[in-house]
Amino acid sequence: MDRISEAPTVVAALRAADDLAFEAGRDPGVRTLRVLSAALAGADDIAAIAAVHAIAEMNDEQAARLLVSLLSDPRAWIVQHAAWALGRRPMRADAVGRLIRLVADGGFAGMLAQHTIEKWSVTGGDLLAVALEAAGTGTLSSGARARLIETLGLIRQPSATALLRQAAADAKVPRPVRAAAVAALGQRSDAASVALLDQLVSEGGLLGDLARLSLIDADPETAPPRGGTGLTVAQLFLHADVDSSLSSAGAGDNGGIATLLVRLGDALVAQDAGVERVLTLSRGTVLQAAPDLLQVAGTASGHVYGHIPLNELPASSSTAWHLRVTVRRGIRRLLKAAGRVDVLHLRMADVGSLAAADVARELGIPTVFTVAPDPHSVIASLERSGQLTRDGFGAADVREHYWFRAHLVQSLAASASHSVLFPRPDLVSDMRELVGIDLTSRPERHSVVAEGVDLAVIDDAAVTARDAARGGALTPALTELASLLAELPAERRTLPLLISVGRMHRVKGMAALVRTWAESPLADAANLLIVGGDLRFPSGDEREQLDAIDAVVSRSDRAARGLIVPGHRPNGVTAEWLAAARLGLPGLAAPGGAYVCASVKEEFGLAILEAMATGLVVVAPDAGGPATYVTEGDTGFLVATADPERLAGAIGNALGRAAELGVDGPARGRALVAERFTIQGMAATLAPVYGMVARAEAELERAAGLSA
Repeated sequence: MDRISEAPTVVAALRAADDLAFEAGRDPGVRTLRVLSAALAGADDIAAIAAVHAIAEMNDEQAARLLVSLLSDPRAWIVQHAAWALGRRPMRADAVGRLIRLVADGGFAGMLAQHTIEKWSVTGGDLLAVALEAAGTGTLSSGARARLIETLGLIRQPSATALLRQAAADAKVPRPVRAAAVAALGQRSDAASVALLDQLVSEGGLLGDLARLSLIDADPETAPPRGGTGLTVAQLFLHADVDSSLSSAGAGDNGGIATLLVRLGDALVAQDAGVERVLTLSRGTVLQAAPDLLQVAGTASGHVYGHIPLNELPASSSTAWHLRVTVRRGIRRLLKAAGRVDVLHLRMADVGSLAAADVARELGIPTVFTVAPDPHSVIASLERSGQLTRDGFGAADVREHYWFRAHLVQSLAASASHSVLFPRPDLVSDMRELVGIDLTSRPERHSVVAEGVDLAVIDDAAVTARDAARGGALTPALTELASLLAELPAERRTLPLLISVGRMHRVKGMAALVRTWAESPLADAANLLIVGGDLRFPSGDEREQLDAIDAVVSRSDRAARGLIVPGHRPNGVTAEWLAAARLGLPGLAAPGGAYVCASVKEEFGLAILEAMATGLVVVAPDAGGPATYVTEGDTGFLVATADPERLAGAIGNALGRAAELGVDGPARGRALVAERFTIQGMAATLAPVYGMVARAEAELERAAGLSA
């Protein structure tokens, strides 16, 4: 416990907590329990959470009773961690009622409680079914009852199946509850359940659509293997409706990763590198699901998209954890429809990867995982800036789930057949110190792969912007930008343009950038264009950032002060706006603008690369990926973005450097991107990794067949 209390950083304390849990399991005595109980009562949130997980490792009745009692702790973060930790212990009847209450309440804690109940159902299914049935008879909201029914669906006992059929068939039951029951029946293949689903399909409506999907789930057969010799690679990004046109880029959680997956999938199948089909999975609706399954099953080659149907679309990734079961069903359905998937590439420590890893284990699909020190880098950055402290960690963890996500990164990396890593200046030490992964122990299991951008899109945008800067006709994208700039006062239309592109999330620092610009001489030197966010239907995170921006520059004053916040735009439009920031628009914006990324951290930074490829001088965080490709003082400036004074200084330097280079100055940034960071280069690096993983899996299958 001393190592946790004396750890120099929060991340180091989290690492030490794993060792504490291991030692508590080795020495489950009275003295150990006394030390852990003292930590629970102390003011150090991290030590208290570490104690919860250490207690879970103790094979001791008194420790088990203490762990159960923590489900009633007044501290929300202790309750969450107790619900999670109990899943590592045998079922405790005295915990069932409190776990079920957490499930009914929903949210992240409800997901953790449901996960624990699912684990316990293997040995205690009958008891859990009775308890869930009893809980559902009380006065509950339809949402709470639906969550209990969903949890009942995870229990395979016949008594649970009968209750599900009863709820699905009863027209008096609220629709969310019936929908949960119908979806759960897809995990049953008994004649009575199938007959009920057939009947609901014939009745039509949303329940009929759900019943049709459940019938597909109830079919134990997968689609027949497709023809062809090339690989099928699946990739997942849950928190956006990814489409080939990238129409929603920058809205909600639909950031650079969505653009990357579209471009990467296209590049993988375009190259003669062994990948014949790419399946990109993202979120969608029930109405999209059935046509998608037909398309996935019927596509033998090329880039195909499949949507995981969600009854509700989460506002952001941080609020989607309760959809774990729904997401898992949707992923399983699509992967089975594909006939054969050789590799599944996971990239984020989120509910999608959590669910997909379960499906991959079930279906025997090897995974590749992109390991990034996230949330580790965020924790470190917030701690350095004073925004995250040890005694305030619990409240932050309830909101951001740092502890769970950090452990999920470790779990996904450990279970993956191969790990992909972003280039970082100190990659080996960062991965060891932040994530706890020793890259030198088994180097053959890891590959460093730089992400890439599509230079064709960027170069086309540069051509149109250059023509416009010389007085030529404006494209629709530049016409829209021109109309936004025309709303500025005449004196401000002679200034260059600072531009930032990305999601409206506090980690991306959009509001912090506006404050830095507005409260410094920069406001007199350049206008500021913030591209990103869904302004019509903002998520909670987007609303927070928009409110913070309004607190600095009110909406009514934006134009007068030179601030433009138009919301998200498609990737192609953004590319033209980046080019216009560099080259200018006659009478509306002077040439010599700059790009600013004020993120707390960037593991790589695709938007920064796109800006550099455009020829813009960039400002980027001094930690993480950008330090591997931004040449300080030349192509850009690296800065501790949490420090407003330093950020303002770096932006001023970027404007000065842009003026030095001039409109026709050397495009060092573009040359660098063309050499090292194209999407085609990324695809060429990843394809052999996928091939290696698929061959290794095939060898294991052959060996297992011979031994059998």
